[in-house]
Amino acid sequence: MLSKVVICGVDTTGLPKLTPEENEELMKKLKNGDKAAREKFIVGNMRLVLSLVKRFWAKNANADDVFQAGCVGLIKAIENFDLKFGVKFSTYAVPMIMGEIKRYLRDGNSLRVSRSIRDTAYRILKVREGLEERDEEATIERIAAELQVQEREVVYCLDAISDPVSLYDPVYNKAGDTLQLVDQLFDETQSDEIWTERVALREAIDRLTEREKKILMLRYFEGKTQTEISAEVGISQAQVSRLEKNALGTLKKEIS
Repeated sequence: MLSKVVICGVDTTGLPKLTPEENEELMKKLKNGDKAAREKFIVGNMRLVLSLVKRFWAKNANADDVFQAGCVGLIKAIENFDLKFGVKFSTYAVPMIMGEIKRYLRDGNSLRVSRSIRDTAYRILKVREGLEERDEEATIERIAAELQVQEREVVYCLDAISDPVSLYDPVYNKAGDTLQLVDQLFDETQSDEIWTERVALREAIDRLTEREKKILMLRYFEGKTQTEISAEVGISQAQVSRLEKNALGTLKKEIS
């Protein structure tokens, strides 16, 4: 989530700030059905929502969606607030706004983690914290032994509660040059060395005769025996063996 200035089309830098007296006066009017006072009260308390939304800046959630969830909590607080409570509106509203935001973040997660896995994960974190406080190495093996569970269960539970990371999350930013996580990924099957070897192999195959190419294709790509190839190509098995040996020798010589 970025530190946005405009959220849901609202310029947060221009949000009005109401005094406690103005808040109380508008609350009285909106409770009596004044729609204009209700709208002014909602806009005047969006700063409260914004201050709470900022706490979730690191949750990788969409700022607009979280802000909307906070506004839903604000409206619920307005509908349920009673001046007879004897507390400031903000004191009453904060838990409701926070609850709505947390509900959105929980329900909006496409990966649901069971309660038992979460509980185990929190026990693991507690054990790890204890080991670190004693200046002991908090290895997977040590944690598993402390909790008397299998090592793979420790790994699984910790992975289940970790926040997903976008491939386009910035990992480095200096002087306007941003390095994203995707920039650091490396595909071993597409390295320069392997690409060069493939080019060399292709060039070497081009130097074979058409019959040698066909024999290698049938032998190594279709998995046929020399006897099956001899019947298909129309030559003896001994000839197939000789041509195959010559072709492999040529390839080895060309790419070595």
